[in-house]
Amino acid sequence: MPHLAPAGRPAAPRRLRQSLLLLSLVCCWNFAHAEAIKSPNANLVLAFSLEAGGVPTYSLTYKGRPVIKPSHLGLELKEGPGLASGFAVASSATTAFDQTWTPVWGETKTIRNHYNELTVTLTQAATKRTMVLHFRVFDDGLGFRYEFPKQPALAYFVVKEERTQFALAGDHKAFWLPGDYDTQEYSTTTSKLSEVRGLMKTAVTPNSSQTTFSPTGVQTPLMLKSADGLYINLHEAALIDYSTMSLELDDKNMVLESHLTPDAQGDKGHLQTPCLSPWRTVIVSDRAGDILESKLVLNLNEPTKYKDTSWIKPTKYVGVWWEMITGKSTWSYTDGGNLKLDSVNYATLKPSGTHGATTAHVKEYIDFASQHHLDAVLVEGWNIGWEDWFGQGKDYVFDFVTPYPDFDVQELHRYAAGKGIKIIMHHETSGSVRNYERHLERAYQFMNDNGYDAVKSGYVGNILPRGEHHYGQWLNNHYLYAITEAAKHKIMVNAHEAVRPTGLARTYPNLIGNEAARGTEYEAFGGNNADHTTILPFTRLIGGPMDYTPGIFQTKVSAYNPDNKSFVHSTLARQLALYVTMYSPLQMAADLPETYNKHLDAFQFIEDVAVDWDDSKVLEAEPGDYITIARKAKGKSSWFVGSTCDEQGRTSKISLSFLDPGKTYVATIYADGKNAHYEKNPQAYAIRKVNVTSKTKLTQYCAPGGGYAISLTEKR
Repeated sequence: MPHLAPAGRPAAPRRLRQSLLLLSLVCCWNFAHAEAIKSPNANLVLAFSLEAGGVPTYSLTYKGRPVIKPSHLGLELKEGPGLASGFAVASSATTAFDQTWTPVWGETKTIRNHYNELTVTLTQAATKRTMVLHFRVFDDGLGFRYEFPKQPALAYFVVKEERTQFALAGDHKAFWLPGDYDTQEYSTTTSKLSEVRGLMKTAVTPNSSQTTFSPTGVQTPLMLKSADGLYINLHEAALIDYSTMSLELDDKNMVLESHLTPDAQGDKGHLQTPCLSPWRTVIVSDRAGDILESKLVLNLNEPTKYKDTSWIKPTKYVGVWWEMITGKSTWSYTDGGNLKLDSVNYATLKPSGTHGATTAHVKEYIDFASQHHLDAVLVEGWNIGWEDWFGQGKDYVFDFVTPYPDFDVQELHRYAAGKGIKIIMHHETSGSVRNYERHLERAYQFMNDNGYDAVKSGYVGNILPRGEHHYGQWLNNHYLYAITEAAKHKIMVNAHEAVRPTGLARTYPNLIGNEAARGTEYEAFGGNNADHTTILPFTRLIGGPMDYTPGIFQTKVSAYNPDNKSFVHSTLARQLALYVTMYSPLQMAADLPETYNKHLDAFQFIEDVAVDWDDSKVLEAEPGDYITIARKAKGKSSWFVGSTCDEQGRTSKISLSFLDPGKTYVATIYADGKNAHYEKNPQAYAIRKVNVTSKTKLTQYCAPGGGYAISLTEKR
């Protein structure tokens, strides 16, 4: 039947009608375009679409339940049109990936990297610019990132803000830290998201360097729990040449949006194509333990850059450190101040008598480490400059190679090597990053010359150059520079006050430790909450291990310094459990040798526990309440279990089904003693031995702020 035009209007030529129809179809496809991709187990579904105006949008469901409602993607640029709208889909493709890899060190012997990927190439007709979106859907969550290919219309650009959204399906319970450009050293606040604004003032506590940015800004990793029992974790992976992401909460609509750390000029990033953003990650499950067992963040990082990794060794250590934290001794050699390194002669100055890092004292730590089969001794305060290192804004504050007169580098090298013990170097920068880079090569060579193969670096205080922040693009590039330069000298790095980890230890495995949260040191500064260690594995540890420095047996700080009335918010038994629940390939026995010598029966667990693992299983977990984890030692048949709980206390009930069937194991159980309590009776503990098998079910009481530790060795 011939086409009939409306009355009074001539019919359009057939070719024109076909062109208009094709154009209409193209417009509909581009501006109502939608695609979906499932996780390998089909539990997670990622949907991508272009909303009206060419706005890239994504959503995520888990077993049919909404995790992320439709949320916008894009970037706002400092100059010219942004990269958040006006897009059309040029192409899309799906791929699948399934590979198993072996970490240099880790919680498991091997890691499976299994995902389905959707890649969408977008073009912005008005600017002729291209942006590519990558979505990887794993069984345990989603990772997505921006790619900016090399192109004539986009070469150099400055980011004003990233506009990635996470639209939540409800007013979730949240475990959050105040958004800050310079510190993560806050206590975690647990509340509904709608309560963040009202609680922010009390959540922000003093720190040596801090820059909060909003009454509703929070940090990642952000742990959430929905009313219907979904556990959701938001973070980022592979943070390279980019600014650290925090999240700004729209508490009326329950939408979180990315908020990047600015530089000294207020810019959020200087980029040059071709380039990539970090991955934005969403880990989700209806079982809390799956969040802890997730390897999604590691899998979104590249394989190791190093051909030879034989020099990277998991390490258990003691150190001249806690005595300074408590105030028993000092980092500085003298009581003076206003000293300049290029003019002071320390040999003419009177020692304070409280200096901790003396040759004789360090030898005592070396002897203890040797007697108890530990690997190394950390020594802080060995080098000149500590008299007025903090808060002065000094550029040239340390040189990292000159010892105090009472610290004999060569003699201690000889003494430690003779006992098979390494000494861990300490580099405190006092935030003067330019000065550290000025001395870095010489400092690393000094370590090589004197037998040091690991360094604890510190970034206390405001950053120099002035105006830069701990988590900005410039500092993130510095941290990685220090790690890669260290690798050239076969040196492992444990960075404190640096950016929170995002899985980069897979690519650069000499990054063997990080702080980036409130560690044990805060127990001497007023204390961590009793639930602190039931939350950190769900938040801080999602991106990588933490040098938490557990093992404090003398929980009253006044025993070392009568003027300090702080106490450790933990029972002694829980301090043992932390060697299992707070994963790290770098673990410190943080208390003093003289204290350990009074409790050698309990210290036996620290001596025995592994720092590298073939397998790990979360036996029970609920963020903020309790965590129980079992781990199998690398290359051995022995297992270790740790359990930590909050201030309420509880009874733990676990199955030992992870043990090899048909074998009998000797379980040495280090438990809270009768009437143990983290405040009232923290040192009460009991040790017992029982025979167990894979069929054994264990019931164990955990005191308030307490827990237990178990070593399981095969009975021969």
